[in-house]
Amino acid sequence: MPKLLLFALAVALAGPIQAKTATVKMLNSGAAGAMVFEPAFVKVSPGDSVTFAPTNPSHNAESITSMMPAGATPFKATVNQAITVKFTKPGLYGVKCAPHLGLGMVALVQVGNASPNLAQAKAEAAKLPPLAKKRMVPLVAAAK
Repeated sequence: MPKLLLFALAVALAGPIQAKTATVKMLNSGAAGAMVFEPAFVKVSPGDSVTFAPTNPSHNAESITSMMPAGATPFKATVNQAITVKFTKPGLYGVKCAPHLGLGMVALVQVGNASPNLAQAKAEAAKLPPLAKKRMVPLVAAAK
């Protein structure tokens, strides 16, 4: 059998590539203190999803619309509701728990290896309430 035919057969039998799903817990208390997403920084590939799970009650996950790539769709879960978000556009996505933003409950999702909105995310992180800013600024600094 020619090599090209063998390669085509192997690709056909392999089936579709499956996207991955990461899980982020919403906690009253975690390794970084009170009112946290754990992990607070998640890196995924375009097409992957992240499930934000309210492990403890009274939390939600929603996008920080000023910390998203251009054209990305905002998301918002109701309190005590898990939400799975599929990320397709490369870049940085700021996430907050609306009831606990003032207590610093924020997270960052990096989609892909390059972040076209890195400068915007840095500027917006500096505008967050003091405790949220304290947690978000190092997350953005860790992104690329």
